[in-house]
Amino acid sequence: MLTPRWLLMHAVFVAAVIATAFLAWWQWDRAHEAGGSFQNLGYALQWPLFGVFTLCMWVWLIRMELQQQGPPETVSGNSESADPAETEGDGAKSRRRPLVPPPAPPVEVSEDPELAEYNRYLAELNDADQRAG
Repeated sequence: MLTPRWLLMHAVFVAAVIATAFLAWWQWDRAHEAGGSFQNLGYALQWPLFGVFTLCMWVWLIRMELQQQGPPETVSGNSESADPAETEGDGAKSRRRPLVPPPAPPVEVSEDPELAEYNRYLAELNDADQRAG
């Protein structure tokens, strides 16, 4: 959290929160002047929401970063993982499922004729796409 990148991000978020607070105060004062309107009052109420959103995003980014850098979880009594897809080479947790699911088993015509026909159609489209590409 103290790398140059994060220090810059902290500075940007602090500046954004201060800016939203300043803009809310300015619109509040403007709404109470002689030329003020309900639009200024609406902005005065809207700017703090932007500030809260900024704070939430800041916390969210910090939590994501800490989650990625966190120590690998260890299972007491067993250092081997039951599922090799759960761990990478360094033992850190990774995605539990692949990005692309495995293909479904083929459907026989006797099981579901409509589904089997649809699967044949999709296979033909895939073959045509492979030949074209």
